[in-house]
Amino acid sequence: MAEIEIATSGYSYDDWKGVLYPEDLPKSGYLQYYSLFFPFVELNFSYYAMPKPRALSNMLAKTPKGFLFSIKAHRSLSHEPGPGWKEDAKTYSRAVNVLAETDRLLAVLIQLPYRFHYTKDNRTYLAALLKELAPLPLLLEFRNNEWNSQRVYEELERRNTGLVMTDNPDLPGLPGAGHQDAGLTVFGGPANYKQVIGNIAYIRYHGRNTDSWWSGNAVSRYDYLYSEEELALSIPRLKSMAKKAKLYVAFNNHARGSAVKNARQLKKILGGN
Repeated sequence: MAEIEIATSGYSYDDWKGVLYPEDLPKSGYLQYYSLFFPFVELNFSYYAMPKPRALSNMLAKTPKGFLFSIKAHRSLSHEPGPGWKEDAKTYSRAVNVLAETDRLLAVLIQLPYRFHYTKDNRTYLAALLKELAPLPLLLEFRNNEWNSQRVYEELERRNTGLVMTDNPDLPGLPGAGHQDAGLTVFGGPANYKQVIGNIAYIRYHGRNTDSWWSGNAVSRYDYLYSEEELALSIPRLKSMAKKAKLYVAFNNHARGSAVKNARQLKKILGGN
C-alpha cells in the first residue's frame, strides 16, 4: 500500500480523556501518550505564542525517535504581519531549527486566512516570507480559492513549497467550492486540481460544518464527526496522492475527540490496525 500517515491537529485537549487519554493521565503526559498511537502531530500553540527552543526540546525528549512534528507558523507571520515581521521570522526559525536539526520536523505549516486575497501586495509578501523561512520545509494552506492557478502552482514548485489540501464545507469562496471529488472537497476542483507539490503530500480534514464555518469559534467551527461513508469516499483521492509522495493526513475536527475517532477509523478503512 502507498505510504499514508494519519494523525491529528493538536493533542492537548481535555475532552480527549476517555477517547484517547486515560482519565487519570496528567496533562504533562499527553504528548508522550499520544506518540504511542500516532506517527506525527500538528503543533498549534505556535500560532498563538512564539515557540521557544527549550519548549520544543522538551517535546523531542517526550517522543520517540522518528516521531515528527508539523508546526504552525506564528500569527505575526501568517495573519498579523507588521513592520517587524522579518525579525519575527528569524526568531521563529531559530526555535524551529531545534526540530529540523534532529530530523524531527515534518514541515512548517503556514495557514493563511480567508482574507488573504490574491493581490500583488500579498503575493509580494508571501514570496518574501517563503524566502525568509527557507530552507525549512514549508507547507502553504490557502483558505480561499483565489490562489488556485497554474501560475501559483509553478511558483510553489520553484520554491519547493508544498500545498496543503483541505476537506472543508462546500461554501462559496472556500477551496474546492462547488466541486466534490469522490466525497473529498478539493482545491480547485477535479479539472485543474494540483494534488502534490514538492515531496510532501498533505491533507487536513477540517469537518463540514456549513452553518458554523463563518459564525462559529475555534471549537464549534471544527465540531464535526465524519461518517464512515464520507471517509470511505475519500480513499481514491488519498491513494492517488500517496502515489506521488508520502501522504500525511491530519484531522483538525478536534472537538469531543472526533479527530481521534476519525483518524482511527480512516486507518482501519485503509487496512491498518
